[in-house]
Amino acid sequence: MFTLAEVASLNDIQPTYRILKPWWDVFMDYLAVVMLMVAIFAGTMQLTKDQVVCLPVLQSTVNSKAQPGTSGKVDFTTVETTTGRKTNLDFQQYVFINQMCYHLALPWYSKYFPYLVLIHTIILIVSSNFWFKYPKTCSKIEHFVSILGKCFESPWTTKALSETACEDSEENKQRLTGAQSLPKYVSTSSDEGSPSASTPMITKSGFKFSADKPMIEVPSVTILDKKDGEQAKALFEKVRKFRAHVEDSDLIYKLYVGQTVIKTVKFIFILGYTANFVNTISFEHICNPKVEHLIGYTQFECTHNMAYMLKKLLISYISLICVYGFICLYTLFWLFRIPLKEYSFEKVREESSFSDIPDVKNDFAFLLHMVDQYDQLYSKRFGVFLSEVSENKLREISLNHEWTFEKLRQHVSRNAQDKQELHLFMLSGVPDAVFDLTDLDVLKLELIPEAKIPAKISQMTNLQELHLCHCPAKVEQTAFSFLRDHLRCLHVKFTDVAEIPAWVYLLKNLRELYLIGNLNSENNKMIGLESLRELRHLKILHVKSNLTKIPPNITDVAPHLTKLVIHNDGTKLVVLNSLKKMTNVAELELQNCELERIPHAIFSLSNLQELDLKSNSIRTIEEIISFQHLKRLTCLKLWHNKIVNIPSSITHIKNLESLYLSNNKLESLPAAVFSLQKLRCLDVSYNSIALIPVEIGLLQNLQHFHITGNKVDILPKQLFKCVKLRTLSLGQNCITSIPDKVSQLLQLTHLELKGNCLDRLPATLGQCQLLRKSGLVVEDHLFDALPSEVKEVLNQDTSIPFANGI
Repeated sequence: MFTLAEVASLNDIQPTYRILKPWWDVFMDYLAVVMLMVAIFAGTMQLTKDQVVCLPVLQSTVNSKAQPGTSGKVDFTTVETTTGRKTNLDFQQYVFINQMCYHLALPWYSKYFPYLVLIHTIILIVSSNFWFKYPKTCSKIEHFVSILGKCFESPWTTKALSETACEDSEENKQRLTGAQSLPKYVSTSSDEGSPSASTPMITKSGFKFSADKPMIEVPSVTILDKKDGEQAKALFEKVRKFRAHVEDSDLIYKLYVGQTVIKTVKFIFILGYTANFVNTISFEHICNPKVEHLIGYTQFECTHNMAYMLKKLLISYISLICVYGFICLYTLFWLFRIPLKEYSFEKVREESSFSDIPDVKNDFAFLLHMVDQYDQLYSKRFGVFLSEVSENKLREISLNHEWTFEKLRQHVSRNAQDKQELHLFMLSGVPDAVFDLTDLDVLKLELIPEAKIPAKISQMTNLQELHLCHCPAKVEQTAFSFLRDHLRCLHVKFTDVAEIPAWVYLLKNLRELYLIGNLNSENNKMIGLESLRELRHLKILHVKSNLTKIPPNITDVAPHLTKLVIHNDGTKLVVLNSLKKMTNVAELELQNCELERIPHAIFSLSNLQELDLKSNSIRTIEEIISFQHLKRLTCLKLWHNKIVNIPSSITHIKNLESLYLSNNKLESLPAAVFSLQKLRCLDVSYNSIALIPVEIGLLQNLQHFHITGNKVDILPKQLFKCVKLRTLSLGQNCITSIPDKVSQLLQLTHLELKGNCLDRLPATLGQCQLLRKSGLVVEDHLFDALPSEVKEVLNQDTSIPFANGI
């Protein structure tokens, strides 16, 4: 027979799984243990004491059994005379009869009752714990219990819930005492579930503040070291992956329901057949072994010495089974009474500041319902790791530990405008220490999805330029007020127009706005630029996108725009009529817009001073005659197009000072170009020009002349009459010699000759007083061939500043 320890091991579940065993499972486990004890006790007694004792029944006694009223019992008082033969039965014959009658007369249930109890109990135990053993559920349960235990004991859980308690007590104290404190608002254009629901919001009517629940600054209750922070971050990742893995099925729920149904059916089956065998367990039995030829008697009266005990054990077993069955029925009622495949953290959200804890479903929900039967505190503490707000708080703490003031100071650099600049890339948030850099001029935030700008930014009095690259930053009320009054330049790079923070359109003192992103996709049919009209001081608008037309909303800021830049990334810009409204625009750039002609709408911009039509598909510029109406036009950039010739009507642009025609298909320069007496910069690089006209000498104000990458072989002497030349780019041509008259260019600071067919350089280069070796672009062997005194002059240092004006 089995020992108690061996059988009880079937019910040995790891102690860590106890949190998934509600009271009814625990109770049923104890009932199963008692049933095991009944089975073992009965089986042990059967093995040691179970037997029957039989005595022969005389023939007259057998006949008397047929008389009414005897009920089959032997009445020994009626025996007066006996007939038969003397057999002299000895001990072996009695043993033989007892053994035969044990198997023939004793009911089977009396013999096998302990074994049936043991088998049934084992089946019930297996049914109760099968979901802990089945591989497809065991792995999930084991993972869940492991994560749950770590979440329960994590220092971050204690810190988060303690801060919540402090916030609640602080709010209650303020409500009772009437104390006033400065509320802190955080904008949540996309996070309705964050704990700071009181935010500035963009509405159709403008900027609106909601102050239902101000967020109070509270001191940290506990200090989270770096190791605890890393462990908490790992827990957040585990919980996220586990949730995604478990929520996609309801196998655990179905298996638990199935094993409960099996136990209920088993209870009904046991109760049904056992009740029929209660009365079969009897102390007295009649045995007819049919061995009268050996014994001399046909019938024996037998007694079963275990009958009384077995009957009591059977009644006890039936009682246990009934209790077990009623608990099974209650379990089924509980399983189907409420939707266990859905779990709501509504109560936890109400009691804590983590109002964004999501509801869960399927097996994840079922496991949490089971945990609640053990202790609801587990679910409450576990919910902290389902909250994005909690995760963001943890990231914020870890971020502030890592990015100290000293580390941030090391990342501050000087940009091209000699301004102090800080660039933060792919962080979980904006470190608090950033706002202690009070002398910072430019702040760049890139790929920081949870960026928040607190009120501390008001300390950065020098900050005038902000870059938000794929960074839909949220701002507090005080921070917004500061940015609205102090920010002058804003760069926003986005993929979807929804990434543009709504508060951007309310920066009334903004001077420059740069928008870089897709404004013409399916998701951006309604271009969110309708609030640009609020930017009354905006002077420069730079849009790099893929527009098919200039949005009418941009014209809302047209009256005060002085510069408009549209980089269209190769998408054809078709509708340009709205340009006519931009009467105050002084600089206009339409780059890479697939324009084939100069748009007529441009000729209405009477205040236009600079026009840039770079990287289009313009082939002819016959419309250039209409530029005569633009009296203030001084710079015309038609570079990187497909222009074949320059019309003589260009002479009508009397005030033109800069003309850029590089990277086109020009083969010659008409004399009309050299009639522009105010021309100071002429760039015709990378064309197919073979000859520089002698009329170039008429350009007495020319300071910068670029003809690199053409087919020029001879330099006309008239070129050197342009004595104001400071930059002369002649590289990558076919020039064979440089005239000595180059010495007349006394103001020359940059001379490019590399890539020609020169044999030598003129020694008169030394007479160009401002030319130095750094400004002379030529092959090394040509420079080395110069006289030593010339090289000495060119190698001299000079402190005279110069600019090429390009």
